[in-house]
Amino acid sequence: MTPSAQTRQVFAITTLFISDLHLSEEYPEITRLFLSFLRTCAPRARQLYILGDLFEAWLGDDAGDSHSDTVINALQQLHRQGTDIAIMHGNRDFLLGQGFCDQSGCRLITDPTLIELDGKRVLLSHGDILCTDDHDYQKFRRQVRDPGFQKDLLALSVQQRRLQAEQYREKSRKATRMKAQDIMDVNAAAVEQMMDEYQVNCLIHGHTHRPAVHILEDKGIDGRQRIVLGDWGQTGSVLIHDRHGLHLHSFDVTTLNKLAESIAK
Repeated sequence: MTPSAQTRQVFAITTLFISDLHLSEEYPEITRLFLSFLRTCAPRARQLYILGDLFEAWLGDDAGDSHSDTVINALQQLHRQGTDIAIMHGNRDFLLGQGFCDQSGCRLITDPTLIELDGKRVLLSHGDILCTDDHDYQKFRRQVRDPGFQKDLLALSVQQRRLQAEQYREKSRKATRMKAQDIMDVNAAAVEQMMDEYQVNCLIHGHTHRPAVHILEDKGIDGRQRIVLGDWGQTGSVLIHDRHGLHLHSFDVTTLNKLAESIAK
């Protein structure tokens, strides 16, 4: 087992996986959908994994506002109800820290993290580290994940951080328009290498906003799968693990209750 990955035993009970909500005040309908999900579906699960980009931008644990407070309070309520909540950094909220975890009841996990579902090894990642064809982005990722860079960034005022974040976002939007779609997707060789390194047949990630279940047959190995979580907009995306296995769902406010009913305690 590779030492850099966290390992946690997850028994054959309902576990939920989500990512790429990009919560912000600009899109209150997504926040409302998420809050409804936390009230209806999530309490029926023993564990909830948030695999990055819960927020569109996180400027530091000292930069909260009424919107983030609402989300934090809802997560804390879920935690108090008994659901274990694990959260991973994404490319938008890499400054999430212990302060956020203390307030929300979440626990921060590394990227990647190795877990077990029904005795089988499963690897979790945000997914951006697998987009190795996007060299400019990988350079940016190394920069913003550097502890020294983060320390310097957090030393700025909240307003300075906000201005810098907006500059990054605008630069990212311009760069995205110039890139081919396949460059921004995961690299097949990088996926194979990561799955080989951690000796897993199942990889779950987000980031690419391309929800799907991919059956892999690399090197003659059958049964390997890569499951991509969807981003949230008018609909939400959740991967459910229960006694029936793993199944990917999309939902909206009108189908939340039905989805909740299908999730076993």
